[in-house]
Amino acid sequence: MRKFRTYNEVDHSTESELLEQVVEHRARLARRLAGVGTVVAVASGKGGVGKSAVTANLAAVLAQRGHGVGVVDADLNGPSLARMLGVRGQALQDREDGVVPPRGAAGVPVISMELLQGAEDAPLRWRDPGTDTFVWQSTMETTALREFLADVAWGELDYLLVDVPPGTDKIARILELVPDLPAALVVTTPSEMSRSVVARSLRLLADAGVPSVALVANMTDYLCPGCGDRHPLFPGEGAAELAAASGVPIWARVPFDPRLAQETDAGRPWVLEAPDGDVARAFGELADGLEALGEETP
Repeated sequence: MRKFRTYNEVDHSTESELLEQVVEHRARLARRLAGVGTVVAVASGKGGVGKSAVTANLAAVLAQRGHGVGVVDADLNGPSLARMLGVRGQALQDREDGVVPPRGAAGVPVISMELLQGAEDAPLRWRDPGTDTFVWQSTMETTALREFLADVAWGELDYLLVDVPPGTDKIARILELVPDLPAALVVTTPSEMSRSVVARSLRLLADAGVPSVALVANMTDYLCPGCGDRHPLFPGEGAAELAAASGVPIWARVPFDPRLAQETDAGRPWVLEAPDGDVARAFGELADGLEALGEETP
C-alpha cells in the first residue's frame, strides 16, 4: 500500500529541489480540487466549541441528501473524525490515481491522521534533521495537509469539508493551501471567550477575501433529552453579537444535546440517529445554506 511520503522519510533536498516540489504539489492539488464543487473550511480559532462534531454531522446530512461529500481532518495532532465517522482502524487502499479513503457514516469518505497511526493514544512525531525543529515541523505539517488534499482519490464531490484545528494560524495555513477558498463555516458558542477568539478568525477570513462566510452557533442552549425543554447554557448571545459586529450571517443554531457528543464520538452522527430532532433540524438549516451557495455559483 502506498504510504504518504511525508510520514516515512526525512527530505534533505536542496532549496531549489524543495521549491520544485512545492510547485509540483500545488499543481497536483489544483488538479485534484478541480473535481470538487465547493471546498468548505469548518473553523473557529477556539478549541472546545464542537467543531469536529459539527463537521461530521453536517457531512452526514449532506450525504443523506444525495450530495457527494468528503471530509479532511486537518487536525494532525488531535484527530477525531475517523472515529466520529466510524472508520477508526480501517486501512487506506492504494490506487494508481491516489489513496482511497475509507467510507464512514452515510458513505462519507474521510482522511485523518487517525488512519495513519497505530495505537489510539500514539502522539504525532515527526522525524527531523535535529536542527530548527519548530520550522521543520511546520513545513512537514503543511506538506502533510497538502497530501491529504491532493493525493487522495476523492473522485467527483459536491463538497469537501476541511475540519481546521484551533488557532488562527491554522486557518491561515488552509488559506495558503487553498488560496481561492470559496466558503468557511465558523463555529462559536455563546461564551464571551469564544466570541472574542472567533471575532479574530472572522477578521482573518474577511481580510483574505473568502467570498462566503457564515457562523454556526453551537451549544446555544441545553436540550433536555427527557422532557425536551430548552435552557440557556451561557448568559448573553455571543453569536448574535458577532453577527451584528461582523455582518456575517448565522446559518444555524445547534442546541446542546448530550446525545450529540455521545453518539458522534461512537461513530454514529446524531443526525442519522434522530433525523427528526431539533439537532438534525439545525444541521438541515446549515446544509440549506451550503446548497443555496451552490445554486448561486455560476
